[in-house]
Amino acid sequence: MKATFDAKKAVAEAELRNEKLARLLGVEEVKNRQLQESLKRMEMKASDLEEENQKLRGAVASVPYVRLPSNVNRDDPDLEPTPENEDENENEKAVYCEVKPMIVDRGVDIHNSSQLPGLNDPEAEKQQQELLIKCISEDLGFSIGRPIAAYLIYRCLIHWKSFEEDRTTVFDRIIQKISAAIEARDNNETLAYWLSNSCTLLLLLQKTLKINGAAALARQRRRASPLKTPQENQAPNHPDRSPVPDGRLVGGLGEVCQVEAKYPALAFKQQLTALLEKVYGIIRHNLKKELSPLLGLCIQAPRTFVVSPRGSGAQGTDLAQQASMAHWQSIIKILTNSLNVLKSNYVPPFLICKLFTQLFSFINVQLFNSLLLRRECCSFSNGEYVKAGLDELEHWCFWLTEEYAGSSWDELKHIRQAVALLILEEKHSKSLKEITDEYCPALSMQQLYRISTMYCDDKYGTLGIPPEVVSSMRTKMVQQGSNSPSTQDDINSFLLDDDFSIPFSIDDIAKLMVHIDIADMDLPPLIQENKGSPHLMP
Repeated sequence: MKATFDAKKAVAEAELRNEKLARLLGVEEVKNRQLQESLKRMEMKASDLEEENQKLRGAVASVPYVRLPSNVNRDDPDLEPTPENEDENENEKAVYCEVKPMIVDRGVDIHNSSQLPGLNDPEAEKQQQELLIKCISEDLGFSIGRPIAAYLIYRCLIHWKSFEEDRTTVFDRIIQKISAAIEARDNNETLAYWLSNSCTLLLLLQKTLKINGAAALARQRRRASPLKTPQENQAPNHPDRSPVPDGRLVGGLGEVCQVEAKYPALAFKQQLTALLEKVYGIIRHNLKKELSPLLGLCIQAPRTFVVSPRGSGAQGTDLAQQASMAHWQSIIKILTNSLNVLKSNYVPPFLICKLFTQLFSFINVQLFNSLLLRRECCSFSNGEYVKAGLDELEHWCFWLTEEYAGSSWDELKHIRQAVALLILEEKHSKSLKEITDEYCPALSMQQLYRISTMYCDDKYGTLGIPPEVVSSMRTKMVQQGSNSPSTQDDINSFLLDDDFSIPFSIDDIAKLMVHIDIADMDLPPLIQENKGSPHLMP
């Protein structure tokens, strides 16, 4: 018997080992298939790249020869003669040239490379990088409502062809300088300055950097025939297409075509995007931190608060009401000051609107959650006090205009509807349908139940929501699978959550900010006095 038992045990252990080995074998087979698929994709990409290179070489070979003027420097590295034409007639001096894109600055002769210092001189370029970093370390301000630092950085990167380099340190130095500038997290003036600059610079990069890799080449093959330029593939006189698709910036930089950026440039764009989001988030956090203590005081009416009777001109009552509204006025002062800081730094209205919309959402969450968690706040007189404060915010939104306010007022819908229920007259005669459809459509059944059960009329002593309506609310909650509103587990079902998301994308910015012109901008004195930087001068 013992031998049989041992044999069965050994068989069971062997089967267990076999199952483990089978699972491991299955995992390895999946990994093997994934590796084979990855290898196939890499081979396809390599094949696509080789095919594209062959087509590009054929296109270059088909370019007709260009007769160079006698005054052109033939040692210019942008004009590369090919071996095939070295035996051509020496008298004609004709060579085939590979045409490379060149940025044409206003007032610069592109045939005279001496007027483009730093283009091929590493030492001169290094000196100019030092000059750029020194310039952006200061607050360069704005010219005609546009951030000078952003355009200065962009113009230098274009001139140095940094976007096309496989290795460069200039991007890291720029990011480090901006990161150091925003370390003072409580200085909203500095943060707004870099919010404006980083947003503008990101827009310029979005318009300039072209998608790289096999995906872009595949799209190009689908749109164009192999040996034709983009201009040749367009229908003649097409009203919706420009001669160089998506490749022209308005004014100042001449004809600036898109650049097929290398990895450092694309990484720089990602880092800049992260910086923009970080600066936006810090400003939002700072404003929330300022508002939080005031919101805690605004949810409960002070004893001095008195609602003025309609049509009364009692001066004493008005003064007492103004004194009791001091906390709400402080909130409006914070919002107004932040608006002035953002506008003085020319932050795009689009971003200002997003910021205020999220701030009003925060105000809604704080006030509404406090109302639901504090029984003493669910009273008639307290509803009147909060309603008076919300009226102040509504007037401020109207003054702000829709361009900057956006949907800010709508973000307060939960606290507005809760207050409307608190000060609703003749509650005892209202049905559940009337309450949910007409007065509180945004509130859930749990929220309505909590307000109804905590409400008291401390001013007139009138009746609240009828018991049968409250009972109907509870029945509906049970039907929806909710727990008892008195349990701790149900708190999350009626409280609101704050929004910590970044409410915009690069595409949003690119769509709303499209006009770029730097021809008439004022540059900092350090640049104007430096004779080695003519490419930066308008």
